[in-house]
Amino acid sequence: MSRLLGVTLERVCKAVLLLCLLHFLVAVILYFDVYAQHLAFFSRFSARGPARALHPTASSSTNYSRPNATAPSSGLPEAPSGRPGPTAPVLPPCPDSPPGLVGRLLIEFTSPMPLERVQRENPSVLLGGRYTPPDCTPAQTVAVIIPFRHREHHLRYWLHYLHPILRRQRLRYGIYVINQHGEDTFNRAKLLNVGFLEALKEDATYNCFIFSDVDLVPMDDRNLYRCGDQPRHFAIAMDKFGFRLPYTGYFGGVSGLSKAQFLRINGFPNEYWGWGGEDDDIFNRISLTGMKISRPDIRIGRYRMIKHDRDKHNEPNPQR
Repeated sequence: MSRLLGVTLERVCKAVLLLCLLHFLVAVILYFDVYAQHLAFFSRFSARGPARALHPTASSSTNYSRPNATAPSSGLPEAPSGRPGPTAPVLPPCPDSPPGLVGRLLIEFTSPMPLERVQRENPSVLLGGRYTPPDCTPAQTVAVIIPFRHREHHLRYWLHYLHPILRRQRLRYGIYVINQHGEDTFNRAKLLNVGFLEALKEDATYNCFIFSDVDLVPMDDRNLYRCGDQPRHFAIAMDKFGFRLPYTGYFGGVSGLSKAQFLRINGFPNEYWGWGGEDDDIFNRISLTGMKISRPDIRIGRYRMIKHDRDKHNEPNPQR
């Protein structure tokens, strides 16, 4: 009996010992598995941690690479994206010699010229007579100033011919028709001074001013409406004068001054009412400041005048 009890107890002890060994092995396996996971976690942390500390926006870049992801707020300005956004194209400078010029023009004043036709022929000209070339950047911004009264018929012809000419010359320009109200004696020079000031109120970038009578149309588009180092006289060969200057000091019809040149001569004289006188005064002002008049070649500076009667209210002054 005692022998049987001893064998049974021995077997129980072996079973308990085997069970303990099995439990120990399972514990060792689980321990190493958890240790390996922890080791991998700390390895990832040590590899990424310094990058976050030195470059706070690195995580933002990663988040933006995922669809519908939202970048966490770091409290710092976001780094610019590597992909450039849309930018306006940089246009080249407009050429000194525009390629689209045609030279000598056929000018006639017999065809009907309604304002609707002028508008239809110039769809790229903005309201107010403003135009900017779409394919290049002009060196100057030109204000064309017209002294005006009771000459709507002449103005329609002038716009019909001048808008295409100025566009072919690749000008950034605006046209200002300065009307004298009432029936008092006409004062051309004062209207030109008003036009200079009003144009600058609308656009302070104007740096070239062309002063043109409404009844004069250039016969050659190579007569460029630009300002130069010296005041410019454009209308040097008019048909009413036999296509030559009436006298050496003549500065009437169409002329141009830069903003600096206009201010240097203190603008135009305001005291001349009626016909003539202001052109000679302007010529003298230019000469007294040490500047000289520049003129185009006489074959290019040709103009046609739209015929009209003298203004009966302002005899002997013909309305310009």
